[in-house]
Amino acid sequence: MPRRTRLYYAFLGVVMLSTVAAPLMRELSQRRDIWWTPSALMVPLAEGKDRVVIYARGKPLLDLVQVGAVRLEEHGTTTTLTAGELGLRFNNWDRVRAARLPLMLMYAAGCGVSAFLILLGLTGRLTYRPEKGPPATGPQSLR
Repeated sequence: MPRRTRLYYAFLGVVMLSTVAAPLMRELSQRRDIWWTPSALMVPLAEGKDRVVIYARGKPLLDLVQVGAVRLEEHGTTTTLTAGELGLRFNNWDRVRAARLPLMLMYAAGCGVSAFLILLGLTGRLTYRPEKGPPATGPQSLR
């Protein structure tokens, strides 16, 4: 294969590799703490029962709050907490990661294919090699 064609395929492989590696690297280098529920959108304790139940001394926290058994001391004063004063923030990283996994696997496969094409192009394994001689025909080819 001519050197120009070999470099063209190597360059094409580098372009393909950078195209699929950029989103993969962006995903892998992203901060993991950004998937928490924002503070302004905290879920009330009663609404979060389908995802989490918090226990204090073996009793559900919501039940303790409803009977007034949970108190908070601030600046020397003690107040009883209500259910409206408690909120939950969820870490949704596991759900986001599970949703993005198929796309990340496709990017990783694209990186592997691109790297393989670069390797083939630079080592000259994509060359066309004509046959050495005419193919044998007739009864002589059986010997």
